[in-house]
Amino acid sequence: MTTSAPAESPPGAALSLELVDSVAVVTFDLPDEPVNKFTRGVRDEFAVLLERIEEDPTITAVVLASGKPDVFIAGADIEELLAIHSPGEAERLSAEGQAMLDRMERGKPVVAAIDGACLGAGLEAALACAWRVASENPKTILALPEVQLGLIPGAGGTQRLPRTVGLRSALDMILSGKNVRPKKALQIGLVDDLVHPAIVRDVALRRARELGAGTRRRSTGRLRRDAQSLLLDDNPLGRSVVFRQAREQTLKKTRGHYPAPLAALDAVAAGYQGGRERGLREEARLFGEMAATDVSKELIYLFFASNALKKDPGVANPAATASPVEKVGILGAGFMGAGIASVAAPQGTVVRLKDADTGRVAKGLASVREVLKERLAKKQITRQQFDDQLSLVSGTTDYSGFGNVDLVIEAVFEDLAVKHQVLREVELVAPADVIFATNTSTIPIARIAQASARPDRVLGMHFFSPVHKMPLLEVIVTPRTSDDVTATAVAYGKKLGKTVIVVNDGPGFYANRILSPYVNEAGKLLDEGAAIDAIDRALVAFGFPVGPITLIDEVGIDIAAKSGNIVADAFGERMVPSQSLQRVISAGRLGRKGRQGFYLYGPDGRKGDVDQTVYDLLPTGTHRAEISAEEIQRRCVLAMVNEAVRCLEDGILRSPRDGDVGAVFGIGFPPFRGGPFRYIDSLGAAEVVRQLEELDGRFPPRFEPSELLIDMARSGRKFGKL
Repeated sequence: MTTSAPAESPPGAALSLELVDSVAVVTFDLPDEPVNKFTRGVRDEFAVLLERIEEDPTITAVVLASGKPDVFIAGADIEELLAIHSPGEAERLSAEGQAMLDRMERGKPVVAAIDGACLGAGLEAALACAWRVASENPKTILALPEVQLGLIPGAGGTQRLPRTVGLRSALDMILSGKNVRPKKALQIGLVDDLVHPAIVRDVALRRARELGAGTRRRSTGRLRRDAQSLLLDDNPLGRSVVFRQAREQTLKKTRGHYPAPLAALDAVAAGYQGGRERGLREEARLFGEMAATDVSKELIYLFFASNALKKDPGVANPAATASPVEKVGILGAGFMGAGIASVAAPQGTVVRLKDADTGRVAKGLASVREVLKERLAKKQITRQQFDDQLSLVSGTTDYSGFGNVDLVIEAVFEDLAVKHQVLREVELVAPADVIFATNTSTIPIARIAQASARPDRVLGMHFFSPVHKMPLLEVIVTPRTSDDVTATAVAYGKKLGKTVIVVNDGPGFYANRILSPYVNEAGKLLDEGAAIDAIDRALVAFGFPVGPITLIDEVGIDIAAKSGNIVADAFGERMVPSQSLQRVISAGRLGRKGRQGFYLYGPDGRKGDVDQTVYDLLPTGTHRAEISAEEIQRRCVLAMVNEAVRCLEDGILRSPRDGDVGAVFGIGFPPFRGGPFRYIDSLGAAEVVRQLEELDGRFPPRFEPSELLIDMARSGRKFGKL
């Protein structure tokens, strides 16, 4: 017979204890927080609770569970790191966490009842448990994402994980920070039982009783060893091969900009070379070093900035109300339209995809299917979910099905007349309160809204390509856009899993406006004779994922030229496009999509070397000039950050925070530099102005410093303080 004693916890406590026979069920439910995290107060509570459990002879085992829906433990309290001023402080924090979990591991057996996100220090706590029961809940994920914040696991994760799942699987998790889903976790030995969410607690209780009675041994993680594991993981020579390959791959991927993955490798290796105690000491030391790096500070800044945007309704008006969006009509079944449909359907949205002919509609539906099929192959969704989501998307060549849509997203050709035409057509058939969102990347929203009978219900929703991978959504509003419409677009963008920034209307909006001078300056360097691959290498070395010339090929040379002309028309001489880009587009080269651009492309579209014949089209011909990587970086990057300040000055941006997040998540500004405004703060506004003035003397008027930047330089203020 099972007996239960009431849960005990003082008022305001995060941890409560309930006795079920001889098992102490500890429920973690941090008050006034959406997730559980290890704060200083929680760690103090754990210490008291562990002491009580150790001293109570009636308790034979423990179940650690969560009181939060869909969350086990989300990790450590990142805010604590902001108060740390030295590597030594961070090292002590790590050592304290290690000691707490060591005490839990060595005490009475603890079973982790994992239902929902188990991340960072939460997974480290689970690894210290004697047994791990996980639910099949789609929200259940397990990960050590510390490297994404410029840190390493600091509570024993670098030592326990390899001994639980094997060296290669552990390094795969630690160095990437990637999520592991329940079935995979069971396969690699990260969890011991995988059960329906409804019985997680019951199974955990059963395992705790068995462990407490001595009828079940503590988990040893992955019990099965294949031949490759024995060869590589379990002998010094094999491990040296694994570590060497991991280091080479990490350096190739990070280009040396992110020190945390290499530090994590060193911590794991120290444990194998000198034993667990040495490994823990090295983990704490390296955690302290990483916490003090500028890279970690910038990544943590972006973490908090993006989290703040998740809570931002997008409008200052507290009375604004976001309406539910249950059915979306998408005009244009091309790459962008189909991409938007592929992220809408997984959220349960009914999608009606329209294009001019059945061939285009069919191609769009096939594109949606491919994106969902990729998710199925990665086991992110089940076969039933795949079928259900695909069934939500239908196509049409007329406006049938648009009579009850809540939102229309226009993704047709970048031509104002075409956009006016479809706007007028859709307003004749859609409900009077429908929201019309254009996915234009450069045309001012107010110009598009001129064709509307209800301009207050028109705004921009600028998605980035490819839609299912790029995290940013720009919501662009005009002075006439209703606050309720803005709030609805922002809320729906968040539902789609996007990081949303709201910007005011203007040519190029924000992301494309700051991208224009960056790409344009790369074109000017081509005009002067810089080599195509030299420009790209310099900006990749600075930290961009691809160089600007590669980016032009990826976007489409025709689209880049069209966008450049729109921005040049708006901003005049400082945005005049380069001769090189104009000549290449005049020659009919389109980039990757046409398999002919600045680079060579194979039949499968794979990028090759520079197409040497393109030099014949450029102003300096095949003669190339030697321009230093530093000069290339300085000109392209300063052109971009100066324009970012102009966007803030012109009221396009609401805040430097939005500008940093938009640049990092939208156009690939190096995350370890924090964004354009954080980059200016790191150099100092006075130094940035000095460099801009020097460049402006050579290339007027492209580098004329913005008035706001000059003011910041004079006053010594920082954008982070605005």
